[in-house]
Amino acid sequence: MQQENQNPQVIVIGTSSGGLAALREFLAGLPSDLNAAVFVTMHIGDQPSALPNLLTQSSQLPVGFALSEEQIQTGRVYIAPPDKHLLVKKGAIQIIRSAKENHSRPAIDPMFRSTAISYGSSAIGVLMTGELDDGVVGLQAIKAYGGLAYVQDPETAEAPSMPTNALRYVTVDECLPVTELSKRLVQIINQRTAEATAASESKRIEPFATENDLTEDFSKGGASALDEIGRVAGMSCPECGGALWEVAASSPRFRCHTGHAYTAAALFHAQDETTEEALWVAIRALHEKQLLLGRLVQSSRDGGRLGALREYELASEGLESHKATLRGLVSSLCPG
Repeated sequence: MQQENQNPQVIVIGTSSGGLAALREFLAGLPSDLNAAVFVTMHIGDQPSALPNLLTQSSQLPVGFALSEEQIQTGRVYIAPPDKHLLVKKGAIQIIRSAKENHSRPAIDPMFRSTAISYGSSAIGVLMTGELDDGVVGLQAIKAYGGLAYVQDPETAEAPSMPTNALRYVTVDECLPVTELSKRLVQIINQRTAEATAASESKRIEPFATENDLTEDFSKGGASALDEIGRVAGMSCPECGGALWEVAASSPRFRCHTGHAYTAAALFHAQDETTEEALWVAIRALHEKQLLLGRLVQSSRDGGRLGALREYELASEGLESHKATLRGLVSSLCPG
């Protein structure tokens, strides 16, 4: 393991579905003397994870969960811990539990974006297998700040959506199978080490810089900062119900005034979940009303109130029809 470097090369990797196999294959191709720090965000959610132990079996580099304020060292692999965003700052790591991005925490975009701003041309972003498009905006930031962007060949990915969307919206440097990616990045790191490439000058590029500020500390502007980089979208956040801003960018994305962020695809997916939840609430309410009607039917039957009995029976039949309609809507939202 190498010591702290004032200007280390930084590789940031984002992945989701199918990521374990891809990461094992990638890390197996990295040498023990790699002159770069490697950071990984995988969508592991908020559950306990054995990801570092699973990856250690395939890696010549030490692998572990990243710790907040930990000094960055080359020749190590840092994993975003469960339910925390991993931000790569100049010389040190920041672990925070801020709002979810793209319905995920940890999310790939915050790590990519912070790396781009902190390391400029020394940053190398890699997007692997995964659903939807988390990481695409982060790769755009890495390119905007002078770094390199690499994508797993979608045809080799278990879940091709993330790499496919990256190819659609980012001018990537290369698209390769995972084994070729690791070989290529080793070549680049060795070449840069020999050339002693200087870091690019720090600068602010919008909207990436403001979005990074808001992820680190949303008290740095909130809604007023969003007004500077976007416009009110007229929609509410599926996570918290707050107003959404559409951020001015090459591909549409959205942020709410409490910090949640979405690409258009992630927002659409989250809206589906919100709609499904609302439909189940409606179905539950109808079912409870049916239970009450059942009691009224029995009471009317026992009391010989035939007019009321028929009225309650018809009402119950109508509710059953409404429930069937709502279940059909749920099925149409979640086919298969």
